[in-house]
Amino acid sequence: MLFDTHVHLNDEQYKEDLEEVIARAQEMGVSEMTVVGFDRPTIKKAMELAEKYEFIYACVGWHPVDAIDMTEEDLKWIEELTSHPKVVAIGEMGLDYHWDKSPKDIQKEVFRKQIRLAKKVKLPIVIHNREATADIVEILKEEGAEEVGGIMHCFSGSVETAKECVEMNFYISLGGPVTFKNAKKPKEVADEVPLEKLLIETDCPYLAPHPYRGKRNEPGYVRLVAEQIADIKGISLEEVANVTTRNAREIFGINR
Repeated sequence: MLFDTHVHLNDEQYKEDLEEVIARAQEMGVSEMTVVGFDRPTIKKAMELAEKYEFIYACVGWHPVDAIDMTEEDLKWIEELTSHPKVVAIGEMGLDYHWDKSPKDIQKEVFRKQIRLAKKVKLPIVIHNREATADIVEILKEEGAEEVGGIMHCFSGSVETAKECVEMNFYISLGGPVTFKNAKKPKEVADEVPLEKLLIETDCPYLAPHPYRGKRNEPGYVRLVAEQIADIKGISLEEVANVTTRNAREIFGINR
């Protein structure tokens, strides 16, 4: 019973074999997953998948890299979608200082708008962070994001930052990098953060875990993430699966 909290099955890389990928995930023990839409085309596809499969949920928002493209109309559309029973969070949102498509001030403005929307519709938020930790933490605090809480998606920061985020009502989500041999920080986070505050994800088709690193990722590989966390914490895979699935259902407001 694994819950992959962050997948991009709406990506073109699954165009030819989506059904097979989903079937493989179920065979690997993945019982639920959340598809993340981050612009108009991917949000539409995420909604289609959530409506087609009982065990798939949708997260809708606007990616910071594309912040410059978001209009007030887009924000209004996202707000309308949040009334759909399968929409469980807003995002992924945040800041990305690696790519320079969208100026930082516009990224921050779009980030703040989405946090305010989440508070209005009472949904958790999913945070994308690339080389912007200090600014993200500051904005989360200033906007009172603790009120709705959420997920630090594919967390790559320090134990100290993880604990600060947990204090702000956020779960720490670990993906493929925790399995990489040279990934010191994710392993430390897996060890130090209580299981009750951890989630697992693939971020597929990106960041495939070892031994698939560099290849297309799939939801089924989330099992490898769970196995690594179990190994680090010295507990069973079953316990990691049960607790992280319970955590996911709690933050997403899923009662099954």
